[in-house]
Amino acid sequence: MLELTQRLGEVESSEIFDTLTLSFDQRMRGRLRAATDNGRDAGLFLDRGPVLREGQCLQAASGEVIRVRAADEPVVTAHIDTGLPLARLCYHLGNRHVALAIGEDPDGRGWVRFPPDHVLEELAERLGATLEHHHAPFDPEPGAYAQGEHHGHGHHHAH
Repeated sequence: MLELTQRLGEVESSEIFDTLTLSFDQRMRGRLRAATDNGRDAGLFLDRGPVLREGQCLQAASGEVIRVRAADEPVVTAHIDTGLPLARLCYHLGNRHVALAIGEDPDGRGWVRFPPDHVLEELAERLGATLEHHHAPFDPEPGAYAQGEHHGHGHHHAH
């Protein structure tokens, strides 16, 4: 079994031994048993907290370098005009403390991606978004309070 123990910075493509495709939930874990895309047994033995990002590389205790891929999984992509409509949508969804991926289509229209949730979907539609239910990689924003890639935050809300 490949024991993946170290997070790496930039790595040349020629150094990549294999890839490991994981869902967002799996990429949040520091300990995990999985199989690489070429069928090799692998185990994550990483520090807890930082989320593995699409394209990040890991090194096995035996030296092999593995590139992480974000798996396609069920998501909802809310398409909306950029500017104030996108900002308003991000604000209201983010206020629900849900993980969000944010981007822009080639035509300049904005989008927000999140796991399927009928309450969030209704909110997005009320704010003018057009929804697309599909399978795609989910690689959400790490968050302003993330130091490194941690997903907790240390402020308190007075509601």
